[in-house]
Amino acid sequence: MTTALTTSPDAPGAGHPDGDFAVRLSHVHKTFGRPGTAAPVLDDISLTVAPGEFVTLLGASGCGKSTLLNLVAGLDRPTSGTIDVPGGRPALMFQDHALFPWLTAGKNIELALRLAGVAKAERQAEAERLLELVRLGGSYKKRVHELSGGMRQRVALARSLAQGSQVLLMDEPFAALDAITRDVLHNEITRIWAERRLAVLFVTHNVREAVRLAERVVLLSSRPGRIAREWRIDLPQPRRIESAGVADLSIEITEELRGEIRRHVQH
Repeated sequence: MTTALTTSPDAPGAGHPDGDFAVRLSHVHKTFGRPGTAAPVLDDISLTVAPGEFVTLLGASGCGKSTLLNLVAGLDRPTSGTIDVPGGRPALMFQDHALFPWLTAGKNIELALRLAGVAKAERQAEAERLLELVRLGGSYKKRVHELSGGMRQRVALARSLAQGSQVLLMDEPFAALDAITRDVLHNEITRIWAERRLAVLFVTHNVREAVRLAERVVLLSSRPGRIAREWRIDLPQPRRIESAGVADLSIEITEELRGEIRRHVQH
């Protein structure tokens, strides 16, 4: 069964405000532009992600999903409010794999390991282990141009995991892939998340992807982005994107998303 939960604008967005947390945003605002003409992008965002929790962020284009992720990653600062990530800087994975084409798959991962402080003598073995984790064993010496799009995203995922963080931020990492490859990678990220019990904050505009992957789906309103509603997903993992439970909840969330878009257009 699935249960829909509605959050008030002033309440923490996630059901763990008093316990341990991996990420906590408290009354976060973000504006861009000069004083007097600044445009609000995020408005009073309060959201808590528990250790080991998988949360997806949904919303129309321009609602501030990626901006929120950049704030959590420390790539930008909020205009006001606080963001706490007790475990240190999160790992971040983008839609573009951003691999260095002059390095092999293994060396791309080793670069992240070096920045994480892993000793030089240990890096190759750890890079090979991470490639095995993402089911790319034997690809250590392959160049980027020798890898398919899905394989490149697996290497990018392994590189993110090499950072050693217990918080993984993912900004539409599978959006550019074909449906079959995306389906395979959904299975892989679900498996790795379950094995490592990472806290994952995953941005997507694909409702079915959000429902398939997450324990909790958070819907942002159109600009300025506010937490409009959230759903806790009680469907067992692994899920299929075409399953009845995923489809039914996706329809409900899509209707809410359409409503948010209509309200934005009317204003």
